[in-house]
Amino acid sequence: MQDNSRKEVVVETDEPPDRRLQTCDTPPCKYEEPAIHGVPRSLWNDWRWQIQNRIRSVPELLKRFPGLARAQDVARVASVYPMAITPHYASLIRRPDRTDPVFAMSVPQVEELFDPPFLSSDPLEEEKRMPVPCLVHRYHDRALVLATTMCAMYCRHCTRKRVAGTRESAIGADELGQIVDYLKKNPAIRDVIISGGDPFTLPTPVLEKIIASIRSVESVEIIRIGTRTPVVLPQRITRELTAMLRRYHPLWINTHFNHPAEITGEAASACARLADAGIPLGNQTVLLRGVNDDPVTMEHLFRSLVRMRVRPYYLFQCDLVKGVEHFRTPIQRGLQIMEHLRARVSGLAIPAFVVDAPGGAGKIPLIPDYVVERTRAYTKLRNGEGRQAVYPEPADLSRDGATQGIA
Repeated sequence: MQDNSRKEVVVETDEPPDRRLQTCDTPPCKYEEPAIHGVPRSLWNDWRWQIQNRIRSVPELLKRFPGLARAQDVARVASVYPMAITPHYASLIRRPDRTDPVFAMSVPQVEELFDPPFLSSDPLEEEKRMPVPCLVHRYHDRALVLATTMCAMYCRHCTRKRVAGTRESAIGADELGQIVDYLKKNPAIRDVIISGGDPFTLPTPVLEKIIASIRSVESVEIIRIGTRTPVVLPQRITRELTAMLRRYHPLWINTHFNHPAEITGEAASACARLADAGIPLGNQTVLLRGVNDDPVTMEHLFRSLVRMRVRPYYLFQCDLVKGVEHFRTPIQRGLQIMEHLRARVSGLAIPAFVVDAPGGAGKIPLIPDYVVERTRAYTKLRNGEGRQAVYPEPADLSRDGATQGIA
């Protein structure tokens, strides 16, 4: 008996949606695929469609959020620090105001134009440490490659607000050649981080050319990629992408979840595809006032990440960058959060709390002070719950008589 049931075949690819293969046995095909937020599923799940349909202007934002207040302020800020929000990330906004964490991280706010004198457009002095174009060499054994200036979504707390979104360009062949030459001449560089912008906004063949060029340098042992696409554009993590990435092990990926609201089924699936490809995943969270500067919120976030096989790696104190003063918290707040975590979650779920010091001084770790008292005989300690314990210092075996009775 002939099977006349309709069928749909979707081939996962990086090609634009109009080139996907979709067929039915019985013409004409009247099958209508389920929609996501009013958009056909094949479009919504296509990362190129998500990029092409980012919210870039205030009229587009008002169309999505008709009740948006202070639209003129949003336009004024966006003219200085551009806006781009993927449809996926915009769908996570529940309230169109600063009380919503996703809204606060994605929609321009007038506070971004307030800049105290101690802020800088480049507080880490990356541009001063760029021996060749698009490569930052701040640490002895590590280098940072800025593969693109484009991101799927322009975070309002970005440390590279000076370039993010002002132009959307990718590294060229000449620049890549200079980077490879520099790496070969500096074999002490064993760890290369590919960042931007977001490298995963590049087409897979372009990204592979960058990775392959860096992997061709024998002295480079580890390649890391920094990307926020699992959060703001999880559709980008296709099987084609992961198949390419697994050819270049050892490869690590650091992503950037800031709040539990960003952990969706799509994000979890994207991380699972990367982890299943043998890629270790880390997460770099930025401490943001009014967004995640709460111990319980952070505990929830880090527990959720570990369940997704994503290791909390860094908790960053907000950089001293222009346009983010409204997000900065006192350092003490971060220490309080770390103490809460230390008392309540596994060490696997606890990141290092760091300040990326201004002037290019590098990452400085900060921890709560658990030492109550020090003497030559003992150190008195306390745990995160306030309980104290005495730890005896080692005996001095060099003293006369210290070894008596030892056979």
